[in-house]
Amino acid sequence: MKLVDEAEITVTAGNGGNGCVSFRREKFIPLGGPDGGDGGDGGDVWLQADENLNTLVDFRHQTKFKAQRGENGMGRQMYGKAGADLVITVPVGTVVHNVETDEIIGDLTVHGQRLLVAKGGKGGLGNMHFKSSVNRAPRKATPGGEGESRTLRLELKLLADVGLLGFPNAGKSTFVRAVSAATPKVADYPFTTLYPNLGVVSVEPGRSFVIADIPGLIEGAADGAGLGSLFLRHIQRTRLLLHLVDISPMDALGGGEHMPSPVEQVRAIERELRKFDPALLEKPRWLVLNKADLMFEDEARAAAEAIVAELGWTAPWFLVSAIGREGTWPIMLAAQAFFDRLREEQAEAAEREGGALAGEGGGNSDA
Repeated sequence: MKLVDEAEITVTAGNGGNGCVSFRREKFIPLGGPDGGDGGDGGDVWLQADENLNTLVDFRHQTKFKAQRGENGMGRQMYGKAGADLVITVPVGTVVHNVETDEIIGDLTVHGQRLLVAKGGKGGLGNMHFKSSVNRAPRKATPGGEGESRTLRLELKLLADVGLLGFPNAGKSTFVRAVSAATPKVADYPFTTLYPNLGVVSVEPGRSFVIADIPGLIEGAADGAGLGSLFLRHIQRTRLLLHLVDISPMDALGGGEHMPSPVEQVRAIERELRKFDPALLEKPRWLVLNKADLMFEDEARAAAEAIVAELGWTAPWFLVSAIGREGTWPIMLAAQAFFDRLREEQAEAAEREGGALAGEGGGNSDA
């Protein structure tokens, strides 16, 4: 199934039930007085993250959702039944925008996390609430309140650990095939990837991570050129970026069209990342020089070292042949070690923070 990563829906909470005007009428109890009950509250609308979903395609077919209305109040001081809440499941990683105000309402990043998006109307008051010393038989009740209605834009940002960057035909899909069980389309023409692909890299039992391949970026992607601008959001959550570059780009399709050099490609994508979200350039980014199989081994190594020197690259870099699966697995082992270190550092930071809080608590104890 192709990824659908944006949808617009309208949610309407249930109206509250109306209050009741009623008087107690029983044998041997004259002038029983008002006993109209309150109406029930309308149902709320919630969004709930579900890790079993990976696309928003269901919202292409159903775009309007409405919670149940509260029941009206009844005599004998009986309250109306509250309307049932409506829970809408969405993929983990869904960002919820209010279309009218263009504000972000919430971000569902954990399985089971819930977000209230429309509050149900309050039930109306029955006439038993309006009796007083000067009004012993009120014939007044209030109607139920209206439930909130909102138009929401749902935006899915994939929760991947590693994101792949690169020009079209840099070999990203081939790389994903080489290191995971994912089978994205691979062909000898640009823009074969039309939507993001996810692959799970399993280093060993209990140690794995998710890698995301997005459509290739070109100059002007952040301004809407090409396909990558539609999917740059999917690498915003990643913890590590792998920047794939064709070590010896040929003329496009053999037609003589000039292809940027590897250094020019890296610089161009850096400019697009800076335009789209400067924080992306702050993420750890490793350089992967691909298609080493198109050159002799010593020539490929010399070309790679020249590219790294011209870029002034100080982060890790690798020379690989994704199609031949040469040099790809060491990158995955290094990535897993990188994530292991991150977890250890986070655990140590949490332990230090806990110790500091305990120390503060001890300092407040009586001597």
